[in-house]
Amino acid sequence: MIEAAANAGPVRGRFITFEGGEGSGKSTQIKILAERLNAAKLHTIVTREPGGSPGAEIIRHLVLSGMGKLLGTDAETLLFAAARDDHVHTVIKPALEQGVWVLCDRFADSTRAYQGRLGNVLPGVLNAMERVTIGDLKPDLTVILDIPVEIGMQRAAARRGGCAPDRFEAEDVAFHRQLRDAYRDIAASDPQRCVVIDANADVATVAAAVWTALRDRVLTANPAKEVTRA
Repeated sequence: MIEAAANAGPVRGRFITFEGGEGSGKSTQIKILAERLNAAKLHTIVTREPGGSPGAEIIRHLVLSGMGKLLGTDAETLLFAAARDDHVHTVIKPALEQGVWVLCDRFADSTRAYQGRLGNVLPGVLNAMERVTIGDLKPDLTVILDIPVEIGMQRAAARRGGCAPDRFEAEDVAFHRQLRDAYRDIAASDPQRCVVIDANADVATVAAAVWTALRDRVLTANPAKEVTRA
């Protein structure tokens, strides 16, 4: 019986995604969570979208430079889909199959918020792209960091210093308010997967809320699914 369990290979890792508007603190919170999981001997990797794999990083440069916007929303969405396909098949799925926890800064919800809600790309188009790029892959937990738009934009400006804003940071306040509403609607439509956390607090308070959500929804929700420890 023990030998059979050993030959079964590692238990699937967990897939945690972080979403939110500009300046919501995703990168900071992902770093904190990764350090905590690694300290608990849970093998964890951090990745991002668009990007996360060599091919996807090339596309990231094109998108954030504004090239996608020049081509139109549909073409921009195709670029995101191509980047996600490479990312999923070369990084995310192989890691999960090896029992690694994957923490991702943005995933498919970003496409539904940015290109779907704000770019008016039809849901049928987005659904078709998801079937091709991610199939049945679904995050075990999606953390949506919610912050007032004005504060988030101030944080984003401070973060980039004297550098020019990227494709999405350069959008106006109305755009970012609609984006915030889009994320809230996504959370409301899938409450089992999504948790909304108030990001307008100090870093430690937000990190504690993230950990509580992970503990309650992933660690203790499925106690029989023990993860591989490295």
